[in-house]
Amino acid sequence: MPQSRGTMFDDFSRLMTDAAEMAHGVRREAEQIFKAQVERWLADLDLVTREEFEAVRDMAIAARDENERLAKRIAALEAQLAGQEIPPPASEI
Repeated sequence: MPQSRGTMFDDFSRLMTDAAEMAHGVRREAEQIFKAQVERWLADLDLVTREEFEAVRDMAIAARDENERLAKRIAALEAQLAGQEIPPPASEI
Protein backbone atom coordinates (compact mmCIF):
# COMPACT_ATOMS: atom_id res chain seq x y z
CA MET A 1 0.00 0.00 0.00
CA PRO A 2 2.71 2.55 0.74
CA GLN A 3 3.93 2.26 -2.80
CA SER A 4 0.53 2.93 -4.34
CA ARG A 5 0.02 5.88 -2.03
CA GLY A 6 3.32 7.44 -3.15
CA THR A 7 2.36 6.84 -6.76
CA MET A 8 -1.02 8.44 -6.14
CA PHE A 9 0.64 11.57 -4.74
CA ASP A 10 3.08 11.65 -7.68
CA ASP A 11 0.19 11.38 -10.14
CA PHE A 12 -1.73 14.07 -8.30
CA SER A 13 1.35 16.30 -8.27
CA ARG A 14 1.85 15.82 -12.02
CA LEU A 15 -1.84 16.55 -12.60
CA MET A 16 -1.63 19.80 -10.62
CA THR A 17 1.58 20.82 -12.42
CA ASP A 18 -0.02 20.16 -15.80
CA ALA A 19 -3.14 22.10 -14.77
CA ALA A 20 -1.01 25.04 -13.63
CA GLU A 21 0.94 25.03 -16.89
CA MET A 22 -2.29 24.86 -18.88
CA ALA A 23 -3.77 27.74 -16.89
CA HIS A 24 -0.62 29.78 -17.47
CA GLY A 25 -0.81 29.04 -21.22
CA VAL A 26 -4.48 30.06 -21.34
CA ARG A 27 -3.65 33.26 -19.47
CA ARG A 28 -0.81 34.08 -21.89
CA GLU A 29 -3.06 33.45 -24.89
CA ALA A 30 -5.85 35.60 -23.41
CA GLU A 31 -3.37 38.43 -22.80
CA GLN A 32 -2.13 38.25 -26.39
CA ILE A 33 -5.69 38.30 -27.75
CA PHE A 34 -6.60 41.22 -25.50
CA LYS A 35 -3.45 43.14 -26.48
CA ALA A 36 -4.14 42.58 -30.19
CA GLN A 37 -7.74 43.73 -29.77
CA VAL A 38 -6.67 46.90 -27.90
CA GLU A 39 -4.04 47.68 -30.56
CA ARG A 40 -6.65 47.22 -33.29
CA TRP A 41 -9.09 49.47 -31.41
CA LEU A 42 -6.46 52.19 -30.91
CA ALA A 43 -5.49 52.01 -34.60
CA ASP A 44 -9.13 52.58 -35.53
CA LEU A 45 -9.22 55.73 -33.38
CA ASP A 46 -6.59 57.36 -35.63
CA LEU A 47 -4.71 58.90 -32.72
CA VAL A 48 -1.63 61.05 -33.26
CA THR A 49 1.78 60.14 -31.95
CA ARG A 50 3.54 62.15 -29.26
CA GLU A 51 6.04 63.43 -31.85
CA GLU A 52 3.25 64.65 -34.17
CA PHE A 53 1.47 66.32 -31.27
CA GLU A 54 4.61 68.13 -30.12
CA ALA A 55 5.42 69.26 -33.68
CA VAL A 56 1.96 70.80 -34.10
CA ARG A 57 2.14 72.34 -30.62
CA ASP A 58 5.48 73.98 -31.49
CA MET A 59 3.99 75.32 -34.74
CA ALA A 60 1.03 76.77 -32.81
CA ILE A 61 3.35 78.45 -30.30
CA ALA A 62 5.40 79.96 -33.14
CA ALA A 63 2.23 81.18 -34.88
CA ARG A 64 0.96 82.74 -31.64
CA ASP A 65 4.30 84.52 -31.12
CA GLU A 66 4.21 85.78 -34.73
CA ASN A 67 0.62 87.05 -34.25
CA GLU A 68 1.62 88.93 -31.11
CA ARG A 69 4.62 90.47 -32.90
CA LEU A 70 2.45 91.54 -35.85
CA ALA A 71 -0.23 92.95 -33.54
CA LYS A 72 2.39 95.14 -31.85
CA ARG A 73 3.69 96.26 -35.25
CA ILE A 74 0.18 97.15 -36.43
CA ALA A 75 -0.48 99.08 -33.23
CA ALA A 76 2.76 101.03 -33.70
CA LEU A 77 1.94 101.81 -37.35
CA GLU A 78 -1.59 102.91 -36.42
CA ALA A 79 -0.20 105.15 -33.69
CA GLN A 80 2.27 106.61 -36.18
CA LEU A 81 -0.53 107.24 -38.70
CA ALA A 82 -2.76 108.78 -36.05
CA GLY A 83 -0.08 111.37 -35.37
CA GLN A 84 0.07 112.37 -39.06
CA GLU A 85 -2.51 114.15 -41.15
CA ILE A 86 -3.30 111.93 -44.07
CA PRO A 87 -4.31 113.76 -47.24
CA PRO A 88 -7.65 112.59 -48.65
CA PRO A 89 -7.53 110.42 -51.77
CA ALA A 90 -7.54 112.29 -55.10
CA SER A 91 -11.06 111.11 -55.94
CA GLU A 92 -12.51 112.99 -52.95
CA ILE A 93 -11.00 116.42 -53.89
